[in-house]
Amino acid sequence: MVLIDRFARFCALVAMLCCALSLPAARATALDALDATERSQLIPAICTLLQAEYVFPDVAAKMAKSLQAHAQRGEYAAISDGPALAKRVTEDLRAINRDGHLWAEYHPEGARTEPEFESIADMDATREEGKHWNFSFRKVERMVGNVGYIELRGFWDPYLASGAMNAAMAFVANTNALIIDLRLNQGGEPNGVAYLASFFFDARTQLDDIVMRRDNRILQYWTAHVPGPTFGGQKPVYILTSKTTFSGAEGFAYALKHLKRATIVGETTGGGAHPTRQVKVTEHFSVWVPFARSHNHITGTNWEGTGVAPDISVPAADALNTAYRTVLRKLAGSIQDPEEKRDVEKLLATPAAPGR
Repeated sequence: MVLIDRFARFCALVAMLCCALSLPAARATALDALDATERSQLIPAICTLLQAEYVFPDVAAKMAKSLQAHAQRGEYAAISDGPALAKRVTEDLRAINRDGHLWAEYHPEGARTEPEFESIADMDATREEGKHWNFSFRKVERMVGNVGYIELRGFWDPYLASGAMNAAMAFVANTNALIIDLRLNQGGEPNGVAYLASFFFDARTQLDDIVMRRDNRILQYWTAHVPGPTFGGQKPVYILTSKTTFSGAEGFAYALKHLKRATIVGETTGGGAHPTRQVKVTEHFSVWVPFARSHNHITGTNWEGTGVAPDISVPAADALNTAYRTVLRKLAGSIQDPEEKRDVEKLLATPAAPGR
């Protein structure tokens, strides 16, 4: 399922910038054409898309009405720059409903529609990109006190990333507690969220559901069997969050929090619980439209607009220090190795370094 991926967005922005810098004449021509025809097509096309696809039909109707009112007042006709027009439309959409998964984009090279579900061929095409980013595993280490640490910046489909996930989890499998850093994670694939969560439960466990707007179909996400060593269902797990933690990363934190499997440390997250996909609406404009909603069987709701509240609320910059010292205090009495015990006692006696 196509969700926000910070690397895909980054690459798209870079491509857009490069085009703007290297092809000024072509860009001007595209904008001139937009003045005459495309701007008049844009708002009706977006309204049609919202009313057909947006996750909440009543909200879609309000957003469409608002866009039409802005258009009737001639506000969009005064904007001749494609990126500026996309930005303004996005602002007007979010003024009605603050949905971080909803926005318009301008593509000077031509817009395209993403499929609702990625094919194997689509995933294979991004395999090299995933390898370059190590499938978003930024750091995996064993810290003093036998505490594992994983910094993860995105969730990739396990078809591509299972090897990286298996390796990361095998590295920390023998630690006595684990800290998972999602402070810079803005989401990814639900299958990747479920796969990683599978390492933290001893029995098959339901995580979250996704409810499709179009036919009210429900996709259930459960933990699954994973090869190799797991972390198990008993050892302490801490998840670090920030206000920019978003989408699938929030889903991972939300599920483990309400299943009483992890302690959340940091800031309330961004509040985006709606799966989205990119849909071409005119030649050069696309809209990322949320077409479904997450549903947790324990809470009966999700984190849309509210975010995932931490169990231990601290500034994001202090989240790692706080989680690490919290778990060390719990583990200190059970550490047997004299040298490591001394190291832990020394660390706990030293004032926390800011920003770690």
